[in-house]
Amino acid sequence: MTEHVEGKLLIIGGAEDKKNECKILKRFVEESGGRESRITVLTAATEYPLQVGTEYHALFLELGAKEVQVLDVSDRIQANRQGIENEFEKSTAIFFTGGDQLRITGLLGGTLLGRKLQQLYQNGIIIAGTSAGASVMSDTMIVGGEAGTAKKNTLSMAPGLGLLRSVVVDQHFAQRGRIGRLLSAISQNPYVLGVGIDEDTAILVQSDARFSVIGSNTVTVVDASTSTTTNVSETTPGQSLVLSPILMHVLSEGYGFDLKQRVSLL
Repeated sequence: MTEHVEGKLLIIGGAEDKKNECKILKRFVEESGGRESRITVLTAATEYPLQVGTEYHALFLELGAKEVQVLDVSDRIQANRQGIENEFEKSTAIFFTGGDQLRITGLLGGTLLGRKLQQLYQNGIIIAGTSAGASVMSDTMIVGGEAGTAKKNTLSMAPGLGLLRSVVVDQHFAQRGRIGRLLSAISQNPYVLGVGIDEDTAILVQSDARFSVIGSNTVTVVDASTSTTTNVSETTPGQSLVLSPILMHVLSEGYGFDLKQRVSLL
């Protein structure tokens, strides 16, 4: 499910609480080193980097981080700048904001910065992402598709950052009715697990590929690896999808999942 890494991932379904208990962001600061944490916020996904970066900068300091820096990478020239990797010399954590996941991969894919992030993750850093920043964690990501009924050929997918292998992540999951498009995604390769994360909810993925659920809503894991019936290879666009049987896990805080063994954890 993942090659051997030492790092952790905190994958957030978007719209995380920023005003009250801030459970998810507080946990991120704790995992980053608490009072010794040095967090780098990457605003590549958003069209409003100053506004979004300022918000998270203030939040993480308020939640106890020692240092927070905001790095706005707006083009591939910046992402390939010699010495860009030195910006992360003291970082204990990376945080991707929301926005457009294609902006992240389009700006970082194959660059010095992109390779540095992979290295940091393999060496033990925690990388977090919310909304679009969640979708890019997997090796294949959903970039567009209709909510509601699962239909064939209505889905857009693209390569992600590849931090999480053989998994496809969808966010704002229940709130935007995205079960249909997640099923459409995994029907294209039933070996891949589908993970749908609700708003104000996150999964904390450990280096052993086990995750725990944090937050106020649920995480849905869909496993179609044992399916025997599908019409995904037929060519009629917009036809309703057939995929049977599938195994679905709906998990809330206090529960978890083993991505290698494909079993829920109590």
